[in-house]
Amino acid sequence: MPTRPIDTTQTLVVGDRAVRLVSVGGSGAERLLSRVAANIGAAIDKVVAFWGADWPHEISVVAAGSREQFLVAVGGGPASQWADIAAVAVADSVDPARRVAVGQRIVFAPGADNMSDDALRIVLAHELFHYAARADSALDAPQWVTEGVADFVARPNTAPPAEAAPSLPSDTDLNTPGPQRSQAYDRAWWFARFVADSYGTATLRAFYLSACGVGHSELATALRDVLGTDAAGLLVRWNHWLTG
Repeated sequence: MPTRPIDTTQTLVVGDRAVRLVSVGGSGAERLLSRVAANIGAAIDKVVAFWGADWPHEISVVAAGSREQFLVAVGGGPASQWADIAAVAVADSVDPARRVAVGQRIVFAPGADNMSDDALRIVLAHELFHYAARADSALDAPQWVTEGVADFVARPNTAPPAEAAPSLPSDTDLNTPGPQRSQAYDRAWWFARFVADSYGTATLRAFYLSACGVGHSELATALRDVLGTDAAGLLVRWNHWLTG
């Protein structure tokens, strides 16, 4: 039996959550949302396993068919900001003090339907973590920590390459399109995996809240308070983890 195309807007019930799928871009966007519908349950399970279940029970996913539609859906900004981006989780406004995020949505860029199934599953779980953690994340949280933890939730545990460098990425690295961005994401992910492997997944979550939560500590303070070390000591342990 052929699959019925998704309507412009369709709502799925996945467990105790409602997933609103919105196509603003024709057949390619509709195909992508069909794949999202097939994989959103597993993404929810991954996020709940790490973050818990206390996050919005209504999820909005938008698929754009053109760059112009994508820019409108994400709320604007320079096109260069979104280069090399397959999807992004955004909100119209966030009040971390009240744990409220208004207008949250995950927006897929045009061409995202060309992703492999494995890549789509990773991107979906990654952005869904941001969606779940949004109201508990400070607006000035270090981006490399938020992205590294999101990748920890989403990506499978493959071994780091032999040439992996134990140096912390910067937010500037993550916002520079091209290979520098990809390498920065990998380093942030490896760091999050190192923390989880060395201290436990619950400690990685606690570190996220300390470094990125509302009223968050400086990074050095979060390292000391949650991991019991300083940056120099941590980099030594991280190097051993990468090469071990």
